[in-house]
Amino acid sequence: MAKIYTKKGDKGTTSLLSGKRVPKYHIRVEAYGNIDELTSFVGLLRSMDLNENIKNELVAIQQVLFNISGLLSCDEGKFFKILKPVTNEDIDFLENSIDKMTEKIGKIKHFILPGGRVDVSYAHICRVVARRAERRIVELADKEKIDDKIIVYVNRLSDYFFTLSRFIAAENNFSQLKVN
Repeated sequence: MAKIYTKKGDKGTTSLLSGKRVPKYHIRVEAYGNIDELTSFVGLLRSMDLNENIKNELVAIQQVLFNISGLLSCDEGKFFKILKPVTNEDIDFLENSIDKMTEKIGKIKHFILPGGRVDVSYAHICRVVARRAERRIVELADKEKIDDKIIVYVNRLSDYFFTLSRFIAAENNFSQLKVN
């Protein structure tokens, strides 16, 4: 029986997909760790009572995020060949969804306070975790080569989750609080 624990990380290091060992606080580990956290929060949001179209979108997003996590955990080009890169179609998917939701709910006219409903709050948590992930990925990109489409996708993802929070509220006739 294979065990889940290897004890290789007991001294504070972890392996990248290449096998190279780095400290667990390495910016690359931070970047893909934030994406992993975001993927988990998207799963939590998906477990809410949302319409099937939104749930399907969230599954598609989780698939892309899983690939991004893999891409970020690589430090050698040979491993990129087995991982699916972020595509323009992935970015277009987010933009089209944002546009469709905005068409239904209208453009935002004021700042809003996150919260009031659990599903709306989870969408906001996804938004802020996406922003944190983006900051770590941009920091990594300043030091190492990262596909620009990853940055664009994660940036657009925070916009998606902000719009989704508003969409969920509108779909449930919930009025979000305005910032005074």
